[in-house]
Amino acid sequence: MATDIAFALGILSLFGSRVTVSLKVFLTALAIVDDLGAVVVIALFYTETIVFGALVIAAVFMVLILLAGRLGIRRTSIYLLLCVGVWAAILASGVHTTVAGTLIALLIPVRATLEPRAFLTRCRDRLDQLASSRLTRESMVTDHQQLEALEDIYVAAEDMRPAGISLEHHLHPVSSFLILPLFALFNAGVAVDLGSMATGPISVGIGVVFGLVIGKQIGVLGFSWLAIRTGFAELPAGVSWKHVWGVSCLGGVGFTMSLFVSSLAFSEAAIVGQAKLGVLAASLVAGAIGFIILQRVLPKKETNQSGQ
Repeated sequence: MATDIAFALGILSLFGSRVTVSLKVFLTALAIVDDLGAVVVIALFYTETIVFGALVIAAVFMVLILLAGRLGIRRTSIYLLLCVGVWAAILASGVHTTVAGTLIALLIPVRATLEPRAFLTRCRDRLDQLASSRLTRESMVTDHQQLEALEDIYVAAEDMRPAGISLEHHLHPVSSFLILPLFALFNAGVAVDLGSMATGPISVGIGVVFGLVIGKQIGVLGFSWLAIRTGFAELPAGVSWKHVWGVSCLGGVGFTMSLFVSSLAFSEAAIVGQAKLGVLAASLVAGAIGFIILQRVLPKKETNQSGQ
């Protein structure tokens, strides 16, 4: 479980228009599923004690989130409070809090509460009403019909914006510019102490490298082949197995979850250092291999004949 979305997509973006949209979508989906798998592994294998009472409280908050979605509640502040409740209860239960994010993501509605046709009809009627009136920057202060039309358009737009999208919009700056940097800062530090690391088994670092560089290729290619062979999926237009191979190599680029799991899996500082160095080395190797493969198999840029 490794793929770091930002770095893997960053390498893929170096090829510009040579990369098809379907290949970018494939890598993004792979990275997301990969991180979710890491969360499941953490929940199953790195939870020592479980407080079931706290899990019951978490379940109550999750039911409230589900009910809020069914009732069409749009206010992100309500969902945010319920999400904090789930997170706090999961934390108190002893289960790793990364599970809370996965569960919440499955419950927050990402579908509009208003049908698109009804939305368009409603907005057109109200816009026609405003267009036929003497609308100015302050006319709605005294014209209550204009104010009502504007409010109706605002409410309709809110109904078309899923609560999950609104919550993501509000949390994105905090997540991108505060949470992720702090997460990387506290989990990516590798104390290179040659004396203590010499006493630790070097096989740990080697195993991490082989797992991320070789194992990722086997896993991604194998499951992709199986899904296509059984009819559950098909290769998108413009994507070949060589392209999938290159992307599977980029799947070995891993910083956040791999380093995090390393700190959970081992207690001795020497072994943790070996594992983290293995993650960093594997990420460099996997990224380089993926770049070389894609550089060779992706279609070349069309040259401007007139400029020759």
